[in-house]
Amino acid sequence: MTQKRIRGLIATVFLFLFTANSIAEERPSVELTTEQQKVGGIKTYTVKPIVMKKTIRTVGTVEYDERLLYTINTKFEGWIERLHVNYTGQHVKKGMPVAEIYSPELLATQEEFLSSLEYLKRAKETGSEIALKDTERVVKAAKERLLLWDIPESEIERIEKTGTPLRRLTIISPADGYVTKKYVVEGSRIMPGEKIIDIADLRQVWIIAEIYEPDIVFIKDLKKAEIRLSSSSLIYTAELDYIYPEVNPSTRTLKARFVVPNKEGILKPGMFTEVYINIPLGRRLAIPEDAVIDTGLRSVVYVQVDEETFEPREVLLGLSSDGMREVIKGIRQGEKVVSQGTFLIDSEAKLKGIKPLPLK
Repeated sequence: MTQKRIRGLIATVFLFLFTANSIAEERPSVELTTEQQKVGGIKTYTVKPIVMKKTIRTVGTVEYDERLLYTINTKFEGWIERLHVNYTGQHVKKGMPVAEIYSPELLATQEEFLSSLEYLKRAKETGSEIALKDTERVVKAAKERLLLWDIPESEIERIEKTGTPLRRLTIISPADGYVTKKYVVEGSRIMPGEKIIDIADLRQVWIIAEIYEPDIVFIKDLKKAEIRLSSSSLIYTAELDYIYPEVNPSTRTLKARFVVPNKEGILKPGMFTEVYINIPLGRRLAIPEDAVIDTGLRSVVYVQVDEETFEPREVLLGLSSDGMREVIKGIRQGEKVVSQGTFLIDSEAKLKGIKPLPLK
């Protein structure tokens, strides 16, 4: 084989390899002149990191703070001779009389206490140490029985000074609040442990918010939320108190409990509220949502390669925040993507059968 033929063969091989590489390296693109871009309103956005936050908006329900619920009952048998709190919803104050109860058992214990005091007085006069010690034990036991029945120390001192037992014991309210349930009427007989009324203090309430399953991961370090009423312009700042441990299988939501001060009493149990939770996400690479064409199977953006060339690329996106989408993969910081007129370029690409560059 002559040298001339060898050189020709080598040149043919190099030409073939160059052509193959050019074909292999050819990337999909859409060409639009500067004039076409102006007419189509094409605008671009430079990809860069921005401070992102996620806003979770959900609904909440006002509920009683269970730590501020009170039940009034007695530890002895008796009859309600007078009921000062006589309807559900009535507002009561701490120390306010709730009911007056007659109890033969309580009356007998008071008389026993007074009798033991009389015996103690006599024992002191006789000077018998044995009788004195025995009587002191009886007095102490009778007094402790009255204290265990929730008779106030002040009442016991009054009984001791006057020497007269109380025919009726006055039950007082342990806290400010509203009567949520009344179990008795005047004349009712009550047994030990039987409820008289339930009281709820509404100066602080719970907001139970429903957090949807995709948002659960974001609330683990949550501290505060904004609570709004649809019927009012008031905005409350609520502290996160507790995240419940299980998801409702019907609604696929998790309950989060917020604590809200309610000194003015505007928030009522059973009311619906709007809950806004702002979660800072830090700085992340992001592009406008309008730059993304979501086909259902993939997300596509058009990257400006030069003044008149746009390259369709498949991208992997993350979180959304205030009209922006986090970019995880597919484009780099500093590249420009079409942010306005995206569908015009996409239509041009589809007419020409141009497919986006797949993710690698």
